[in-house]
Amino acid sequence: MKKVSYLLLPFLTFVLFILPHTGVAQEVFSEDQGIWRGKVTEVINDAVKTIPGTDTEHLYQTIKAEVLDGPKEGEVITIENDYLELSTGDKFYFRYSVYMDGSEAYGVINIDRKGSIFVLISIFVLAVIIFGRWQGVRSLFALAGSFFAIFYILMPSILAGWNPILVSVLVASVILFAAIFFTHGFNRESAVAYGGTMIAVFLTSLFAIFSVHLTDLSGFASEASVYLNFNTNGALDFTALLLGAMIIGVLGVLDDVAVTQAAVVTELYNSNASLSRVEVYRKALRVGREHVGALVNTLVLAYVGVSLPLLLQFYTASSSLSMSINTELFATEIVRTVVGSIGLILAVPIVTLLAVFYLKDYKPKHGHSHSHGHGH
Repeated sequence: MKKVSYLLLPFLTFVLFILPHTGVAQEVFSEDQGIWRGKVTEVINDAVKTIPGTDTEHLYQTIKAEVLDGPKEGEVITIENDYLELSTGDKFYFRYSVYMDGSEAYGVINIDRKGSIFVLISIFVLAVIIFGRWQGVRSLFALAGSFFAIFYILMPSILAGWNPILVSVLVASVILFAAIFFTHGFNRESAVAYGGTMIAVFLTSLFAIFSVHLTDLSGFASEASVYLNFNTNGALDFTALLLGAMIIGVLGVLDDVAVTQAAVVTELYNSNASLSRVEVYRKALRVGREHVGALVNTLVLAYVGVSLPLLLQFYTASSSLSMSINTELFATEIVRTVVGSIGLILAVPIVTLLAVFYLKDYKPKHGHSHSHGHGH
């Protein structure tokens, strides 16, 4: 009898432990029912309360909203909102959850800005077309090509496991091709600007690799990197991803300085045919220095503008300036600015040298050549 009991033990174990777990696995409950859009129909209550555990005051609202899509479309729901201030008529996104006990909950997660963004983009497109005319239209096509390369080549390739540095350089070549040739035409000036810029991109990439490894940056300076690491199960090299971001980030200003230098050399040759290559190089380099001085300042101010909340946080913190600079978040922005500035400095002599040799006796088809200067 004992022997039979021992033989039954595995079967009983399977019945008691495995089968119940299998049943539960088939009926896993999911709280999150989805994210939907709503429109505020009434603000029932506004109250300023202190956030628990802090001395910071925050606005809490009770609102009624009409559901604009999803399974509850057309219904009016009540939401306790402690995320951002909403007014009657505002459209927003909310999360709809249902708990195990059957209770429902709604949470505001963002305001619906699509309409406003579309208006701003329309104004931008109109301004570019009115001011730039046909060249402005070409620049918009180039911009669309850049977005296509980033969203449909760069991102999928990185997520597929390609090296972010290699992919960024390849995508940079595509973006620069579109930005330079589609905007400024398929001519010798554009070819010189493109060739010089690609050499500058390659050298800037080498300097970026040196800088990031010198400062031991990991690429985890922001929360987005941490979340992305979890979402990809740690499959990405975030140091390489940071380097790729630096390469892509410097393309706009490299395009600007390269096209301008090529245009300056063309104008110098056409204004005085007796000038030697050395004289043209010196004169164009002087213009390039002025341009780089302005662009470096622009680059630094652009990064400061983006990082202003970060700078204010460090300003109000009790840690010293040296301690703040030492943090990865701060150090990353410093390295990004330095790498971008070095890229600019490298681009000027390289493009100017190529232009001096290849643009002598070149006559642009249009009398104004690239007289737009900084208009990128």
